[in-house]
Formats: sequence, structure tokens, C-alpha cells
Amino acid sequence: METVVRNNKKSTKITYWVTTLIIALFELSGAFFINSEIAKAGTRHLMLPEWFRWEVSIGHIIGGILLIVPVSKRIKEWTYVAFGIDFISAFIAYAAVDGWTASLFSPLLFMALLVVSYITYHKLHDNNGFPIVISPKTGNT
Repeated sequence: METVVRNNKKSTKITYWVTTLIIALFELSGAFFINSEIAKAGTRHLMLPEWFRWEVSIGHIIGGILLIVPVSKRIKEWTYVAFGIDFISAFIAYAAVDGWTASLFSPLLFMALLVVSYITYHKLHDNNGFPIVISPKTGNT
């Protein structure tokens, strides 16, 4: 029984780090292209203001770092929230500008990786595997 639990925890840890590193490396690699012509063309293509490219790129760098370094659970949670909003917004932007094309599925793929990373993060860091809300007792005891 202990071997099964140990193997399960090991596979959870591997899954967490693989999914988290894929997201972090994808986001951090953008630091090398912030001012590239491809980034500028992509910003114009999505009809976004020039300053937005800088804001999003800096956010991606900060978020990519926060995903892989040890920080408080609250900061880690907000990092996941920020990337979730980012991937959903990217999906909406691609859908609105390009319609149903192959580029539309990239944000969905990263959203799926983010969800797996989030779930495995909680399995590794919470005592019971995933946050459980316990309501206060009602009635007289």
C-alpha cells in the first residue's frame, strides 16, 4: 500500500513539474521577443494598443517566475488566476479577430496544462489533496 501511495505522489510531482515548466518556459521565452517585429505585428493583428504588448509581456515574465519559485500559496493562487484570465482572453481575442483557426486552440492547450498544474499543485501542497471547504456546525450541541 505504501508503495502505491509513494508512486502516486511521485507521478503527481512529475506531472506538476512537467506541466508547470512547460507553461513557465513558454511565458518566460517571450522576454526575448518583447520588442521583436513578430510581437509588434501580432499586437497590430489583434488590434491591441502598443503599450499592451509591454504590459502583457512583463506580466508573463513575472508570472513565469512566480510559477516555478517557492512563494506563498496566496501568490501562487493569484498567479494561476492571472494566467487563466490571460489564456481565456487570448482565446477570445483570436476568436474575435481570426475566427475558428488553428491559432485558436493554442490558448486552450495552455489552459488545459494550467488546470493540470493547478490540480497537481494542490495535491502536493494540501493535506487532503485538494482544498475542502468545511462549513461551521449548525444547531445546538
